[in-house]
Amino acid sequence: MPPRPHLDRFAMGLMVLLCTVWGLQQVAIKLANAGISPVWQAGLRSLGATALVWAWASARGVKLWSSDGTLAPGLVAGLLFAGEFALIFWALEFTTASRGVIFLYTAPFFVALGAVWLLPHERMRRAQWAGMALAFLGVLTLFGESLLLGSGRAWIGDLMMLLAASMWAATTLTVKVSPLIRVPAEKTLLYQLGVSALVLPLLSLAFGEPGVFAPTAMVWASLAFQTVVVAAASYVAWFWLISQYPATRLSSFSFLTPVMGVLAGGILLGEALTPAVFAALALVGAGIWIANRPSPAR
Repeated sequence: MPPRPHLDRFAMGLMVLLCTVWGLQQVAIKLANAGISPVWQAGLRSLGATALVWAWASARGVKLWSSDGTLAPGLVAGLLFAGEFALIFWALEFTTASRGVIFLYTAPFFVALGAVWLLPHERMRRAQWAGMALAFLGVLTLFGESLLLGSGRAWIGDLMMLLAASMWAATTLTVKVSPLIRVPAEKTLLYQLGVSALVLPLLSLAFGEPGVFAPTAMVWASLAFQTVVVAAASYVAWFWLISQYPATRLSSFSFLTPVMGVLAGGILLGEALTPAVFAALALVGAGIWIANRPSPAR
C-alpha cells in the first residue's frame, strides 16, 4: 500500500494515544529514577523490549533475517537511537528537565528541514510551518519561564538536548529514505532496541552510575511500563505510522507529549496544574490542527 499523503482519523487518534503514552513515560521515568540510574534504566528498558518485540515478531512470522539491504541503515538508526537517549539523560546532569524539553522538542523542525532535501514529496506549506510554530509556542508557554532563570552550566545540557533532538529527527529521516521504510515496523525497531541494549549499559558503566540501587515494587512497575507499553508496543506503532504517513505531519503531534507529561504529573503525582498547562494544550492543539489541514484544492 503506498504511503498516504495526509493523516486520516485513525492516524490522528493513534498519534494522540501515543503522545499520551509518551507523556506518561515521563512520570514512569521519575518514579524509576528513585531506584535505578537513568542510563542503566534506559538500557534495561531496551534489553527487555528487544526480547518482547523479537517474540512478537517471531509469533507473527515476521522475517527478521532476510537480505533486504537494511543492515547498514538499521545500524545507523540504532546508533542514533542510543545516542539520543544517552544525551537526554546526560544532559539532565547540567540543565533542568523543563529547560531541556524546550530544546528536545525542536525535533519536528529538524524533520521538516531535512524533508526539504530528503523528502521532496513531503515539503511543508507555509500553513504547516505556522501550525508547528504555534504548537512550539504552546511548549514555550508551559516551560519557557525556566529559560529566564540563572543558567550557570545549563547551556551545556541545552546543547546536548538540541543534539538529541537532531538525532531523533535523523532517526525518523533515516527510516523514511532507506530500505527500512519497506520492512515490517518490528524489524525497524529491533535494530534500534538491539543496538541501544548493547550501547546504553556500556555508557552507564562509563558514567559511573550505580545501576539498581533501591529496588521497590513501584520502581519495577515503572520500568515494566516503559519496557512493555512504551519501548515495545508504542514504538512499533510509531514506526508503522512512519512507513504509512508523512513524517512531517506525524512529527507535529509530538508537541503534545510534554503537555501530556505535565497533565499526567498533575493527575498521578499531585504536581501543580496551572492555567499555563491548559493554555499550552490549547495552543498545541490549534497548531496541530493547522499543520494537518489538507492542502486547499487548486
